[in-house]
Amino acid sequence: MEYIKIKDADRIINESAYLVGNALKYRGKWHDFFGNKNPIHLELGMGRGDFIINMAIAHPNINYIGLEIDASQMVSAVEKLKSKKLPNLKLINADARDIDKIFGKEIDTIYLTFSEPWPKKIDEKKRFTHFSYLKLYDKIFKKNKHIILKTDNKGLFAYSLETLSQYWYVFDRVSLDLHHDENPISNIMTDFEKKYYEEGRPIYYVDASFTN
Repeated sequence: MEYIKIKDADRIINESAYLVGNALKYRGKWHDFFGNKNPIHLELGMGRGDFIINMAIAHPNINYIGLEIDASQMVSAVEKLKSKKLPNLKLINADARDIDKIFGKEIDTIYLTFSEPWPKKIDEKKRFTHFSYLKLYDKIFKKNKHIILKTDNKGLFAYSLETLSQYWYVFDRVSLDLHHDENPISNIMTDFEKKYYEEGRPIYYVDASFTN
């Protein structure tokens, strides 16, 4: 998916107090960085930030980190945060392939919200639920593994269920149409999700875990 490039995006996000400029130096020290021992939840590909911002507002006793490679996308999040004071939220502008260089075994939950589906077979390794990524996540989960995925892409969802199950994850909750589920869950929508919901698209959801 292509996004609009914003002029001076790097400068804009770097001026934000929410952006962690040199995230590598905090590897293994994120609890000290936040100044507490609260759980740390990480969203990969946070996009415009609606989800991670509202999660931080809703759950002040959880530390949230949103990671996004595209600076132009992060500009929207930075703009939304100008009038907010959320000590439990930080943003990182980096490639998800480098997360093991940024975090030690410190992460409690990973969110994969409307990630790029990469539908072509040649791009399979770029999917956030490819085995190479699942192995990477092993390096940053504190102890137990916990992944929550939401997507409107049926192909990516089916693929993710397969790879997660083959990697010994257990599905605590699966929904083929999250917004019309008979047993609704507390759900904070992403920017894309709001649009897809209005269009009537089903939202696929899985809450997967692995207890060591």
